[in-house]
Amino acid sequence: MGSAGFFLICILHSVLALTCGTFMMFYTREISVFSHGIEVASKLQGSTPHDQLLIQTSDSFSGLLLFSIGFLLFMVAFVKDREFQSFFAKGCVLLHVSVAVWRVYFGRALEDLAHDLPRQVVGDIALALSWIFFLVYSWREKYD
Repeated sequence: MGSAGFFLICILHSVLALTCGTFMMFYTREISVFSHGIEVASKLQGSTPHDQLLIQTSDSFSGLLLFSIGFLLFMVAFVKDREFQSFFAKGCVLLHVSVAVWRVYFGRALEDLAHDLPRQVVGDIALALSWIFFLVYSWREKYD
């Protein structure tokens, strides 16, 4: 039998990924302005039409990838095997921590985006913590 906490965390992460992916695909400019401000967003759009097209295409594919991850999380939410849930949660913790480390080491090199770095790292750690809380809860449930 699976855990209701796993289902809930997967659904919440899925909704977040689906929403962000959709916005990234269809509202790239608006999301960029909302996230970074008008000045930085205009720098991120590129200076030539060719650069702008490449950046828009890249952002759309990133959004599609995030949307696909959200869909995958939605499907995984219905898996009832406790061993798989634990394995999947550990992988998600590793993924979120790796993204946070990547942001710290490589994201700070982009001076226009450096001021967003703490907020993004805290978000990555918060996502990892949700899976850690699930793991702790499931271990407690298993050994009680």
